[in-house]
Amino acid sequence: MPFLELDTNLPAAQLPEGFANKLSAAAAKILDKPEAKVNVTVKSDLTMLVGGSSAPCVQLAITSIAVVGTAEQNKEHSARFFQFLTQELGLPTDRILLRFYPLEPWQLGKNGTVATFL
Repeated sequence: MPFLELDTNLPAAQLPEGFANKLSAAAAKILDKPEAKVNVTVKSDLTMLVGGSSAPCVQLAITSIAVVGTAEQNKEHSARFFQFLTQELGLPTDRILLRFYPLEPWQLGKNGTVATFL
């Protein structure tokens, strides 16, 4: 069950139509998870600096069980997320940062229990 949290200083009006849906579909494909299990939050119009600059930027946090736990996995995921974000948002790669967080099944609550028991 991936969770994606995208923060950007871009105004909401500058995000492509249906961007959250596109991000959800891309994440499902990149992480090889059913899109029905992907959770996306997009926050725009934020005050943000990357490298001391307030030029347009994005930070994407990717949290998931089993698919973001190694450097090899994340190197592949990173390339694909960067391709998606640069294409959709028109930002250069130096204005995009990704953070990967592995999640254990016992750390995710759902339906009154934790994912370990689902």
